Amino acid sequence: MIKKIIVSACLLLSLVTFAQEGTASPYSFYGIGDVRFKGTHETRAMGGIAVEQDSIHMNLQNPASFASLKLTTFSLGGTNSSTNLKTETKSAKASRTTLDYLAVGLPLGKFGVGFGLIPYSSVGYKIRSLSTGTENNQSFNGTGGLNKAFLGVGYKITSDLSLGADVNYNFGKIETNNFEYITDIAIGTRELNEVDLSGVNFNIGMMYQTKIYKKVSLFSSLNYSLESTLKSKNTRNIATALYNSNFDLAIVDILEDVKTEENLKVPSKYAMSAGIGEAKKWLVGIGYTFQGAGSLSNSYNALDNVSYEKHQKYNIGGYYIPNYNAFSSYAKRVTYRGGFRYEKTGLIINSEPIKDMAVSLGFGLPLTGTFSNVNIGLEFGKKGTTSAGLVEENYANVSVGFSLNEQWFVKRKFN
Repeated sequence: MIKKIIVSACLLLSLVTFAQEGTASPYSFYGIGDVRFKGTHETRAMGGIAVEQDSIHMNLQNPASFASLKLTTFSLGGTNSSTNLKTETKSAKASRTTLDYLAVGLPLGKFGVGFGLIPYSSVGYKIRSLSTGTENNQSFNGTGGLNKAFLGVGYKITSDLSLGADVNYNFGKIETNNFEYITDIAIGTRELNEVDLSGVNFNIGMMYQTKIYKKVSLFSSLNYSLESTLKSKNTRNIATALYNSNFDLAIVDILEDVKTEENLKVPSKYAMSAGIGEAKKWLVGIGYTFQGAGSLSNSYNALDNVSYEKHQKYNIGGYYIPNYNAFSSYAKRVTYRGGFRYEKTGLIINSEPIKDMAVSLGFGLPLTGTFSNVNIGLEFGKKGTTSAGLVEENYANVSVGFSLNEQWFVKRKFN
């Protein structure tokens, strides 16, 4: 059954990943877009805490975790996001439904292997600036994003210590379409930018746990992403165009394409977390992520009022299971999760750092008769500010993820 689901989901991903608009944020114009991936829905519901060596859930934030899998695990998740955007004088609403990740984990003795696809960042905005006088009217549209195909291996050195590494192939396309015209003049100017991104990066990770008091254990996780380069192949085209009230354009005159190449620097990143808890009962953890300032400005989005600083994230969260084997009470077998995260995104506009913070909660619903479960998460947050002429985003995310388990490799007892 799980094999059929995997094949169907892979086909779905191939259709959806490259077509979806994963964000409605105007901040997605900058850099490589709005970085959406923050872990599986199990960990997102805990503010991003992924510190326990779990045997039936995939941890896509640390490849060392693959060594702890006991069953073949298939993970799939999607989110519906509703956002209220506002400035000091205006407001608007937007919603998006996206596929967040698809991954498979295979236990191979002391080794574990994980692979999959992740829509990592998204560009998706529509902005109109209309004038009633002789000033220029402007329209800005952007779509696309960056995807990651990953392959990772974890190895359990001892029952308490695991190491792992993964390689990511990054690929994607971003397209921006800008149009400018003067009121009552039928022809305007259109600028079209097409950006093809590609590159490879590597991660290494470690997870360690030890008993500190009776059933209570100390858990820790460390992950390091090496500095990498994204190759950007850019095509810019300028044209004059006729337009109507819906900004449908009819090209009048087009100039020759201008092609350039840029190397975008993605800085190294450290992520560390620690927690205490009793396995299959409760866990409380804290985490910290640090990433240096990147060089992510491209030819189409390099602006004088925009700069990049160090990215930092703080998170806290955990879970509670009343009684995981209470077969007479389903509610006692549910995993209850909660968390909080605070991020300095690393983006500075008009001297104002862009911050993102959110509270989350979730539920892990076991499927009767299996180790599989459905994970539902809710997240309420705020990004940006109305100060300095910027946009504040208040968002609510509803996420649904599946962690499906099956035993694929069984050693024969009889020949």
